[in-house]
Amino acid sequence: MSDADGNMAVAEKIEREIARLSDPSLDVRHAAVTALREIGEPAVVPLLKELAGAGDNDRRWYAAVALSRIGVPAITPLIDAMKANPAQAFRRYGAAALGEMGGAAVIPLIDAMATDEAELRGYLSQALCRIGEPAIEPLRQRLHDADEIVRSCVTLTLWKLGEAGVPVIVEDAEKEK
Repeated sequence: MSDADGNMAVAEKIEREIARLSDPSLDVRHAAVTALREIGEPAVVPLLKELAGAGDNDRRWYAAVALSRIGVPAITPLIDAMKANPAQAFRRYGAAALGEMGGAAVIPLIDAMATDEAELRGYLSQALCRIGEPAIEPLRQRLHDADEIVRSCVTLTLWKLGEAGVPVIVEDAEKEK
């Protein structure tokens, strides 16, 4: 089989598995998520298209779950897609997927906060809050970022993290005295 034939076979498998994300059977949907995770990076862009074009929240949910399971290869493309697509449903499910990716997504999420778009920053902050404890130290390190927007977002995100994040803000303020 040539490379072109192999790529076509992978593309067809991705398309087939994405279609199975809306199957009535929960087992079939879970199997599709597993298959897409195993395919990995080649499934990212088609899953982003599915997330953007899904007609219902179930399809969005399973596309987001598949992206979260793919993990690191999906982080930057997903953040870039969230920047380009202002649809709230897309961003909400994208943030949920990023939040499930854990520590690997923290630095790219913080870096992406350097945008003038407040709504996008809110979704990025939600993803960081979903990550929780692994985000604390990288957020602490950015409290004095050169970018004022990033500093503000980091502080607000730590605040939203509650008991885990507020002491970091207090400690930093006491050092400033």
